[in-house]
Amino acid sequence: MANLLGFDRLTAFQRELFIRSVLIFFCVGLWFGSLYTVLIILLLIAWQLDGDAQTFKELLKEPFVQAIIILCSGLLLGLIWSETSLTGRHKWAKYLLLLTYIPFMALLNKQRLPWVIGAVIAGYCLILFVGLYAWYAEQEQGVPAFDMTYLTFSAMLGIGSIVFICSACMCRHKMVQAVYSVAALLLLYLQFHQGARGFLLATLLTLVFVLINHFRLTLRTVSIIAVALALIAAIFSYASPTIQNRWVQARLDLEHMQQGNYNNSIGYRIALWDVGIYGIAEKPILGHGTGMPERYFDQTVVHYKNGIYADLPAFQTTSHYHNDWIEMGMQLGALGIVSLLYLLWAWYRTFARNQLILPGIALVIFVVLSGMTETFLIFARMPVLLLVITAIVVSWQKNAMQSYPRYP
Repeated sequence: MANLLGFDRLTAFQRELFIRSVLIFFCVGLWFGSLYTVLIILLLIAWQLDGDAQTFKELLKEPFVQAIIILCSGLLLGLIWSETSLTGRHKWAKYLLLLTYIPFMALLNKQRLPWVIGAVIAGYCLILFVGLYAWYAEQEQGVPAFDMTYLTFSAMLGIGSIVFICSACMCRHKMVQAVYSVAALLLLYLQFHQGARGFLLATLLTLVFVLINHFRLTLRTVSIIAVALALIAAIFSYASPTIQNRWVQARLDLEHMQQGNYNNSIGYRIALWDVGIYGIAEKPILGHGTGMPERYFDQTVVHYKNGIYADLPAFQTTSHYHNDWIEMGMQLGALGIVSLLYLLWAWYRTFARNQLILPGIALVIFVVLSGMTETFLIFARMPVLLLVITAIVVSWQKNAMQSYPRYP
């Protein structure tokens, strides 16, 4: 591809400039879903141009790369026994974005890392400040200017808060620890003003696990920290009319469900999970095939449990099952669930093998908890952001360990 476009005639300096520009463009552009096709093509061209980059064969030795390929290959194989139409939204294809980790990781080296880190921070801060303005000045949730819903913005804030807390735990300088902790609290406070209950709970529980694991606390100390975090959550909730309204709405949703009305946020999720588990039980080994879950729900609710969910497709267009495990189980059955388990294990191992156990635990816990109420792995831009963070942190640590063999 690079030869056809004339890139083979570039000098070494021009190639390096092009590769760095692609990496920067990718890190800033990952917030814009419409750019993904262009970004992926540019990444592949840059990978082909870089003679010093890791080859696919070298990367394939990494368990995380193996796990990504296994999951994506399983989804492609699932098309064989699927009856889905070739037209439509095909949200399952977003799983294939996990493959972007391979060329991105291959291109990272010590000289390019500062540029990549700067681009990620710049992109994150841009979205953060625009979202902050939308919340404070316009009383709107999410980031309308960038077509980002409150759910995506909340997940982004949660990831930022967790990154800061992990950085504070791993840093040895008290002043820097304090700065990181304050930054984490500020992001958490802003997250309380978004209406995403699932991502907020995932963030809070992840922070609890991180602190417990880092300090290796006694039960008494754990109780004290839990009370302190509960107090912070209560204060932030009291200061946030948005989150108060969401909890009131949750109570009303439960009352409506008791009356047999599932046309609400919680009721809709309960119905999806109920039908999804039923569907997995029907075909537990290989599932219903890639792309079939949405169609299965719309067809099944007509008769399932005497049609108590029959009106839900009219309430909301079926796009996914609001749960990573049920979604994958519906697509590929046990094959998909085992592939997802292996992906999460390999993701953690990527951190652990590079002496980054705490960030690895935090990331996997957040992904698992977020995937309980959303299909997180196909959720907007967040999985790609986590892949970029993973590649940067692991690459940075590898360079540090090579420079200082006894590091840390």
